[in-house]
Amino acid sequence: MNALLYGVTVLIWGTTWLAIKWQLGVVPPPVSIAYRFGLASIVLFATLLVMRRRVWPPRAAWPYLFAQGLALFCCNFLCFYYAERTVPSGMVAVIFSIAPILNSVNGKLFLGRRLQPSVVLGSFVGLAGIFCLFLPELTRAMPGQGGSMFGLAVALLGTLCFSTGSLLSSRMQAIGLHPLLTNSWAMLIGAAILAVGSAVAGLSFVPEPSVRYVGALLYLAVPGSVIGFTAYLMLVGRIGPERAAYCTVLFPIVALTVSTIFEGYRWTALAAAGIVLILLGNVIAFSGNTKLRASARATT
Repeated sequence: MNALLYGVTVLIWGTTWLAIKWQLGVVPPPVSIAYRFGLASIVLFATLLVMRRRVWPPRAAWPYLFAQGLALFCCNFLCFYYAERTVPSGMVAVIFSIAPILNSVNGKLFLGRRLQPSVVLGSFVGLAGIFCLFLPELTRAMPGQGGSMFGLAVALLGTLCFSTGSLLSSRMQAIGLHPLLTNSWAMLIGAAILAVGSAVAGLSFVPEPSVRYVGALLYLAVPGSVIGFTAYLMLVGRIGPERAAYCTVLFPIVALTVSTIFEGYRWTALAAAGIVLILLGNVIAFSGNTKLRASARATT
């Protein structure tokens, strides 16, 4: 089951980068994000009703839901949408790929989780692979422009928001709340915050009437949000936020494959070496988990 959830998350999130790019243009990013998560929350609430599962969370969950909605389904995406205006998407992917490291550190600081050396080592090896994949873009992005440095800072803030949202989900799952329920409300809260902020800022809510924009919105709302986030946050509950976040290191491989098909990306020897490092990092990160489970079985 873990392998299925992991594969679904990597495949879906690896293809959402292209859909996000297709949304940039006419509609302001906060409005597009509000549409995305508003639609996704409607689908999730309908799913809960069809499955006859609880829809109303307990009172103790509301502070976590508001915090997750703000961090994961509002600030996180605002940061990455605006970061890509000044920084190449490859650089943003590099920054985002440090999520496993942030999850490990934050889990230790705020949840008292034991810091697994294999996860940290695997994350750094995978991060080295990401740098190899995007080295040409990194080189072009570095000639000291203030806009680029600001974009990097915003992307790092977005990654921190993603890590925070993951840990909040882990906390809520620990008290028995399924991601289907928590995502429904957190996405609705995030969409509401974005909608109110957009209205106050005087942004236009008129959607772009094109097949590309509407198709990208539907893909981001249902597979990208409903399925992707549910699978990822279920994985967080099953194997912990540290190992689950390693998806963020793997999905750039899918993104590059999609870019090869739709955008003419050209592979190099350095890119191939980067993929080898990413896969090696994945093996290292999960080897510790296998050993722990074997040890646990041996003591029972």
